Amino acid sequence: MADNTQGSSFLEGYKQFWSQRFSFLSNYSQFVKRDQPIRSWSSSDVEEFIASDPVHGPALRTAREAVQFGLAGSALGAVYTAGFAWKYSKSLHGAALSLVAGGVFGWTFGHEVANHALQLYRVDTLAAEVKFLEWWKTKNEGY
Repeated sequence: MADNTQGSSFLEGYKQFWSQRFSFLSNYSQFVKRDQPIRSWSSSDVEEFIASDPVHGPALRTAREAVQFGLAGSALGAVYTAGFAWKYSKSLHGAALSLVAGGVFGWTFGHEVANHALQLYRVDTLAAEVKFLEWWKTKNEGY
């Protein structure tokens, strides 16, 4: 019979490798794995947090501004690639596929533009988002 310890050590190493790569997901586990979902918030609630937290507020504001770059890039990429595909192929399914692919590529490119234009690499947007969720949870549940 084959020795099963080598296979299990491979799986443990594999799980450890990917758990290190996706360790940021553990920051959100307290908000995702809940019996009752967190109540939704509005833009005024986010602005209240930004005004109340001098450390994480500006980082959250910058992250919210970066979304606008992604949306603009997504719309521009989707329309341009779908138009290009329609012009040269006259295929409806090709244009639809190009619309989706262009939206994804445009979102990625827009996010990279925002990363450099807003210097997102200098701030910890993940920590700001987690602090906002903690603040929102405390505000609603009183813990």
